Amino acid sequence: MSATSSADASTPGAVSAWAPLAIPAFRMLWFAQLGSNIGTWMQTVGAQWYLVDAAAGATIIALVQTASLAPAVLFSLPAGVLADSLDRRRLLIWGSAASAVIAAVLTVIAFLNDLTPWTILGFTFLLGITSTLTSPAWQAIQPELVPRPLIGASSALGGVTVNGARAVGPALAGVLLSLFGAPLVFGINALSFVAAVIALLWWRRPPQSGLDDREPFTAALRAGVRYVASAHLVRRILLRSALFALPASALWALLPVTAKRLDLAASGYGFLLGALGAGAVLGIFVLPVARKRFSDNTVIAVSALLFAAGTLAAAWLPFVPLLLLLVLAGVAWIGTLTVLNAALQLTLPQWVRSRGASIYILVFMGTMAVGSFGWGALAGGVGTATSLAVAAALLVVVAASVMWLPLLPGTGTVDRTVSLSWPTPTLVLEPQPTDGPVLVQIAYTVRPDDIDAFRESMRLVESSRRRTGGYRWTLLRSGEEEDLLLESFMVPSWGEYRRQQTQRQTGRDREIQATALAHSDAEPREKHYFPEPSPPRGSIRLHR
Repeated sequence: MSATSSADASTPGAVSAWAPLAIPAFRMLWFAQLGSNIGTWMQTVGAQWYLVDAAAGATIIALVQTASLAPAVLFSLPAGVLADSLDRRRLLIWGSAASAVIAAVLTVIAFLNDLTPWTILGFTFLLGITSTLTSPAWQAIQPELVPRPLIGASSALGGVTVNGARAVGPALAGVLLSLFGAPLVFGINALSFVAAVIALLWWRRPPQSGLDDREPFTAALRAGVRYVASAHLVRRILLRSALFALPASALWALLPVTAKRLDLAASGYGFLLGALGAGAVLGIFVLPVARKRFSDNTVIAVSALLFAAGTLAAAWLPFVPLLLLLVLAGVAWIGTLTVLNAALQLTLPQWVRSRGASIYILVFMGTMAVGSFGWGALAGGVGTATSLAVAAALLVVVAASVMWLPLLPGTGTVDRTVSLSWPTPTLVLEPQPTDGPVLVQIAYTVRPDDIDAFRESMRLVESSRRRTGGYRWTLLRSGEEEDLLLESFMVPSWGEYRRQQTQRQTGRDREIQATALAHSDAEPREKHYFPEPSPPRGSIRLHR
């Protein structure tokens, strides 16, 4: 059975946090991701402990995190384009296979005892690249695996694969490192990627549509950025993610210093990380109940307050109460990420879902990376406790900001199914897909009493045109005819215009256009203008 048919067969009204696991394709891929993330955390801890044993110094040890985060900043956008332009299943298979090869080579080098600090950092960076190139595709396939009512639960379970791995991976790596050394830890990471490849090969995914009319890379990248820049709902999701990530990064960046304040060994630090991971797992039970009783904006605000409490506890509290508050912080972490991830997946249309997810990853991970550096620098100047207190205060402000910067109405509920009702225009020429730019002009005959309402509705039409590929949008009124208004916009090429009409227009876009047309008693008249070829140089002669 295909993933789609499995999803459709599920009970739409299911509210259990574990309901997506009843779908075979989701369950198989979920366990594959969980195993891969556990292996990644084991790899990270193994690399750090190797550098500690090698007395590499604090700066080199800290660069392990930098090497793993930097690819997300550098390659997220190209990764989103690839995930929308290529078959996502194949991209995930090849990306996981490449990760397995890289991890296997690192295992061999470690077994031969030829590791150096720069070898560790180089291989960590390479694994970060393959992870970044597959992350948007992993996010984009979630709506294919489960029905729409289970997107929130699947997003929460996706967070568990990360945070549950954060709880298990470091502790397991610590035990195996002490007993067998780094080669075994690196080898298990390689095997975890092999398991992911097997799961992806097992998944019988229906063929991905739209690949026969693939956009050029640069044009696809521009289209994705244009969409997000013009999508108010998506921009607000990105803003909320950045507002949370900036102060929240302080706890992740300074938690090792907190462990030092408490005179904890590596196992004690593992307990602190484990408390956050355990809270994230607990969150999948709490969140369905919370989201049923409260709005997503309330969940975001309360999550910020709980994470503020955990951040403040890391500044001054002793070990046991700190553990308890870190569990609540883990619940808050998964609460915020679940709401934002689910909102993003349900708001982005299929054609730009991976590119939108890549921009989300770029914003969130980039903010975390910049924030971690900033909080570390601040702690070096004013102390760790003061820095954590400042971050906690900012999280309180972030919670309050929901009152004036909430997720916008319609987030996660607008109709993003593709609308195919496009009347093919009759042209006197046969343009090639690369011909352009194309000037599109649409004349509307509007009832005089409805002109103000028409102008208001055209504001949404403008956003729709820009989201789907248009630019230089204007609305003009005739100087000769009182009821005639002209919409004008550019599209980069005829091929992009065809995609705008056949692949990018969603049900919501058609609703917006229908609202504007309701103010007119006549069919709009649409015309298309192409650049006129310039005459060859020297062919024009002037005669007196």
